[in-house]
Amino acid sequence: MVKKNSVFIVSLGIVLLLVGFGIYDPDLLTKVSSALHQWIITAFGWFYLLSTFIFLVFSIALALSRYGAIKLGQDFEKPQYSYFGWFSMLFAAGMGIGLIFWGVAEPVSHYMSPPRYIEGFSGEAAKFAMTRCFFHWGLHPWAIYIVMSLSIAYFSFRRGMPPLISSCFYPLLGEKIYGVFGLTIDILAVFATVFGIATSLGLGALQITSGLAFVFGTPDSFFVTTLVVCCVTVMFMISSMTGLDKGIQLLSKINIMIALVLLVFMLVAGPTAYILNIFTSTLGDYFSSLLSMSLTSNPFQGYEWTKNWTLFYWAWWIAWAPFVGLFVASISRGRTIREFISGALIVPTLLTFLWFSVFGGAALNLEINQGVKISDAVSDNVSTALFVLFSHYPMSSLLSFVAVILLIVFFVTSADSATYVLAMMTSGGNRNPSAWKKILWGLTVSATALILLMSGGLESLQRMSIAAALPLVVIMLLLVWCLLRGLMYELKENGR
Repeated sequence: MVKKNSVFIVSLGIVLLLVGFGIYDPDLLTKVSSALHQWIITAFGWFYLLSTFIFLVFSIALALSRYGAIKLGQDFEKPQYSYFGWFSMLFAAGMGIGLIFWGVAEPVSHYMSPPRYIEGFSGEAAKFAMTRCFFHWGLHPWAIYIVMSLSIAYFSFRRGMPPLISSCFYPLLGEKIYGVFGLTIDILAVFATVFGIATSLGLGALQITSGLAFVFGTPDSFFVTTLVVCCVTVMFMISSMTGLDKGIQLLSKINIMIALVLLVFMLVAGPTAYILNIFTSTLGDYFSSLLSMSLTSNPFQGYEWTKNWTLFYWAWWIAWAPFVGLFVASISRGRTIREFISGALIVPTLLTFLWFSVFGGAALNLEINQGVKISDAVSDNVSTALFVLFSHYPMSSLLSFVAVILLIVFFVTSADSATYVLAMMTSGGNRNPSAWKKILWGLTVSATALILLMSGGLESLQRMSIAAALPLVVIMLLLVWCLLRGLMYELKENGR
């Protein structure tokens, strides 16, 4: 009781203090976050790369090992959700809103401004752009999520411990997880979750505002962004009251159906053969250069590009890991370790690859082959890129409207999931946290996103994510060791 109240009070106090700081002196917050960001990236960029690669190797090795047959739960338990429901919630929590924002904007951005050793607006730049999108959104982020969620699910469902990150450290800390060490771990997880989800919600709010401006002619202003955040906050508050089985699962299924409709339409209406050629060739480039991309920071040339893109992404995924990890763990009871890793690593990754091939490929086709300057739109306002692409296709207004609806539903799903996880983490791992805690955390996350947007825009959100992620890298590396030790002990105890 003392511990869960302590996590709630201390973590909420830290977040509110920082939000208050942003209100009082946004310029100073920008300066502090910028200096902290620069120091972390310069000193620890290599650490992010190496650690993330370790997570990927560990996930694959674990799925192929004898430990893969162990269930996340008791041996007689069956999965609570169907594959479609499970994959829908996986995708919505882990990637959803980011893919809508970057599906067009990132390939075009890399095509325009690749590292200095590649000429912009060239064929090589286009190839580089697609390969790096696969890299940034492919196996590595899901490996990060897997390490966190698998650890929580194993120690919670298999060993009967509270569904908290601190519980995973029992092989290392023993009963000390109920003291100051466990308290610190859970507070760091809450802090990282708030800024990780605030980053995503900030991106989503910006793009919803741009979409409304594009479709309905509303002002593309911070005031409208504030209204968007406020309206969507009310929506996800209502959804959070319906619980995990009804609200989040239903919204996730709606998300994936709308996303698939958009995907299929663009594949059919767009340059289908061109898109499929991009998909297959980029898939080959991705796997053939996976090792070199995983470990190089381009220290001799192109390091600034790596800092601005790859290292930001790795920090962003790590900052999201406590939220996604706890949520994915909560929906994965009854699955084997092998089934869990295979499903979480392969299916969402392939869908992501197809998404970038369709939307990024369609945008590059307009840019390269038809002389349409999608790059100008990305340069002017990155959040409008998707809607500019739609303007060159039939039923553009309808497509843009559907995309706005998709963004809103993804926004609601992500925020709904985050408030559930934050309330659970600050309630001692209670899987049915109180409504008032979910409401309080929902308001806090929304306010944090708005304050960081006001104080420094998108860059400020990115910098805060990287700062919050650094201590989590160490925690996750220790999680790998703790999980492996727990699995080894179980097989030894059972004489296997």
